[in-house]
Amino acid sequence: MTTAPFPDPPRLERGAPFSGLIQVAGVHDLAEALTLRAAGVHAMGLPLRLPVNAEDLTEPEAAQLVAEVERLPAPPLLPVGITYIADGAEAAAFCRVLGLRHLQLHGPVAASELARLRREVPDLFLIKSLVVRAEGNLLELLDTVRELAPLADAFITDTHDPATGADGATGRTHDWTVSAELARRSPRPVILAGGLNPDNVRAAILRVRPAGVDAHTGVEGPDGRKCPKRLRRFVDEARRGFAAAGTGRAGA
Repeated sequence: MTTAPFPDPPRLERGAPFSGLIQVAGVHDLAEALTLRAAGVHAMGLPLRLPVNAEDLTEPEAAQLVAEVERLPAPPLLPVGITYIADGAEAAAFCRVLGLRHLQLHGPVAASELARLRREVPDLFLIKSLVVRAEGNLLELLDTVRELAPLADAFITDTHDPATGADGATGRTHDWTVSAELARRSPRPVILAGGLNPDNVRAAILRVRPAGVDAHTGVEGPDGRKCPKRLRRFVDEARRGFAAAGTGRAGA
């Protein structure tokens, strides 16, 4: 049985806490975005300017999709740009061209460049990645959290694949004890990503206690597009996990 919807979806606003976020990355077009929205997903990730993985759509197509999604009635589906841009001015221009109010920076970025981005786009909701490596890099990631928390609104953990060099969209989980420690010690909300799917998302939430979860390949069908059945199961299992963890209330 499908769980009841949250009274209010999580609100990703500058400097504000949130909980119970369900994000899905890798959207090709409006039809796929509407599939996410119908399943109860809160935010859609649009990966662009990637060093390894192929992009799902062009930047003009992404700008059009952002505009179309922004015009949809409630419940909202928040467009989140995902990019490895490391230059603050370039990231600001990227947001302006695509009409983005939410941005996930997934590669190494200096604090000075985040500060520059903040000056150029003061109201931007900024998510910074924390990529977990198999050899163990918790101390390094905690240093990143301490340095960048004053400039970021949230962090997202993800998995490094040493075989391909990809940091995300790997279909691989990582050591959840690392993400759990980051979620416990970060002054900003932490979103969990990396190999999540309908079969493991509830256990992941209970283990990590994140403010949100993000899926990509784990909710796709054989054709590489988001599968409505897998999306609905993912959302249901995530909601059950958040409810059991006591973190499913927006704005908590």
